Amino acid sequence: MNKEIIENGKYVELTYKVIDKNSGAVLTQVEFPLGYVHGTNEVLAPPVMAELEGKEAGKVIEVPIDCSQLYGPRDESLVITDSIHNVPEEYREVGMAILMESEQGQTKSFLVTRVDKKTVTIDGNNPLCGREVIFRLEILMVREASEEEIEYGGKIDNGPDLEGLEGVTQVPVQQQT
Repeated sequence: MNKEIIENGKYVELTYKVIDKNSGAVLTQVEFPLGYVHGTNEVLAPPVMAELEGKEAGKVIEVPIDCSQLYGPRDESLVITDSIHNVPEEYREVGMAILMESEQGQTKSFLVTRVDKKTVTIDGNNPLCGREVIFRLEILMVREASEEEIEYGGKIDNGPDLEGLEGVTQVPVQQQT
């Protein structure tokens, strides 16, 4: 029996880790398999997606990535240190994400990177910026995607059928941006 390979229109499930090339530390790890339709939505960086092409279930691949090429050079103007008294208490914890809005109305996520007795430091650079990493991906499943999955871009779980039920209103889900 031929094994399905990853190509456009295939449903793929995989797990991955992002490993710092210099220290070997795991920077990011997905706990639950990531499911997507190949060629429909780009769930990972383009160089990673390109390396997945043609691979089959059961394979483990490693893709080295220079994050400076993905996210550009580190911008020190995006690192801000402020008095701890100017920062709400719920944001005084390393690892907290803070969504900030510019005067032009654009939003950007900043990460709290340092907290001491007097100051809080936040960083708007991508956490991987300036690092060389290895994406280690384990391909769990490859199969034909259904029409609905291709349209949706991923797996569709069968929820309750609410059609025709009285007193039930379906509310459209807002997309996160």
